[in-house]
Amino acid sequence: MKLVIAMMQHETNTFSPLPTTFEDFGRAIGFEAPPSGQVIRDTFHGTDMAIGAFLELAEAEGAEVVLPIAAYAEPSGKVSDAAFEAIAAPICAAVAAGCDGVLLDLHGAMVVESHPDAEGELLRRLRAIDKDVPIGVALDFHANVTAAMAQHATVITGYRTYPHIDMHLTGLRCGRIVLQAVKGLSKPRTHWASLPILSAMLRQTPLHEPMKTPMDMAIAAEEEGRVLAATVFGGFPLSDIPHVCLSSVIVAEAGSREVSGLETAILEKAWAERAGFVFHPEPLADTIARAKTFEEGPIVIADYGDNAGAGGQMDDMTVVCEIQRQGLQDVAVGPIWDPEALAQIRAAGLGAEITLDVGGKSDSPAVGVTGRPLTLTGRVKTITDGRFILTGEMMAGFPINLDGSAVLDCGALEVIVTGGRSDTYAPEYFTHAGIDPAQKRYVVVKSRQHFRAGFEPIARHVLMAAGKGVCEENFSELTFHHLPRPIYPLDPDCHWSPARKADAK
Repeated sequence: MKLVIAMMQHETNTFSPLPTTFEDFGRAIGFEAPPSGQVIRDTFHGTDMAIGAFLELAEAEGAEVVLPIAAYAEPSGKVSDAAFEAIAAPICAAVAAGCDGVLLDLHGAMVVESHPDAEGELLRRLRAIDKDVPIGVALDFHANVTAAMAQHATVITGYRTYPHIDMHLTGLRCGRIVLQAVKGLSKPRTHWASLPILSAMLRQTPLHEPMKTPMDMAIAAEEEGRVLAATVFGGFPLSDIPHVCLSSVIVAEAGSREVSGLETAILEKAWAERAGFVFHPEPLADTIARAKTFEEGPIVIADYGDNAGAGGQMDDMTVVCEIQRQGLQDVAVGPIWDPEALAQIRAAGLGAEITLDVGGKSDSPAVGVTGRPLTLTGRVKTITDGRFILTGEMMAGFPINLDGSAVLDCGALEVIVTGGRSDTYAPEYFTHAGIDPAQKRYVVVKSRQHFRAGFEPIARHVLMAAGKGVCEENFSELTFHHLPRPIYPLDPDCHWSPARKADAK
């Protein structure tokens, strides 16, 4: 058995001012360009990622494995055509050389300059090369799944948690079905249908309603053996493209009679609770004032408006400025993306007293935000290479490269400044630089939901802070040109019924 295994991961925020290049698909994990071959195995085998699961399944099967590329970039703006072609070409070449199965660790919300549905385009090319080879795809929970993806993939599974702590399990679910198909023991078919809902990411987690019941219905159907796999996808609302949606994807044996009823039940439940997918932000000043009322820490304050996990620059200082204005003490902040400030800190050296502008070096024209640096004076406490391995529930074993980091101790604030961007998944973002967040009264992270996997175990309280940036949860603040309309909640009177379902197969 010969398997092609590859990764192409990017969540594209079309409002982000940061272009995404080919080099970005290696930089986040510490390479000049995306790795291939044995380097992929060395980097991802044993990690809590879908590609890690694919490698384990192939090894257990004794399969010959071809590893053309593993491309992973932090969420940002549109991907260049050149980057997409450089990623797609080796995958297509590997399949053209002949194989028995294909396993792809994709995101599902990647937007390229010429291809708003990048994953669908990749799958279309692969299917044109081999119309029969089983193709398995593991997708992120925030995938904007399309008819093209469902049409050309044999199997699609997705994360069913947010924070995403089931990436490895998703890969196992996908890979096992594909292996059965390769052996001729199964004839899986993928079925897709969507709802016209632009769901706020802070209202999507399957831990709570309104997503909990629809996802539980999908999981129960799979566990009871009624279908081979089932996922509800929350979608990624920060992409101005024609196929943003909340969707259901069900994999079943060809001719199964279970799909239609399950699909209808899931979508009807989600639609009935659509008002719950709308997030109502709290004024920032009120959030920080509320933080001061708690007697015990750590109190985690999450700046969801400017987080790299959804394409933000991670340099907006609005939340930090409000914290200073209200006089909070014993605060750890980070990471703040500012290569210029990091260079100044490095030049000053460990132990130096320095005054400099931190953050606010970039603008976000799409949301009318002009960068405003914050002038800080402090002592250089730590300087590191910014590299470490995640060990928590989410993405365990994944290598993080922050392109260097430093801690500036400003008395009331300790600020981590970095040369690279990354969502604050876990306490390692602080501990690698010598700060123990469990010992701080306040911990400020730039994250929307993923921080919960690592920080909730140590937090006494968690507050969501409305910082400024392109990770907006109030969609009326964004200007969309390409969304399918009508769509809820931008169009409150939008209508949907089961008759509108679009099943790919």
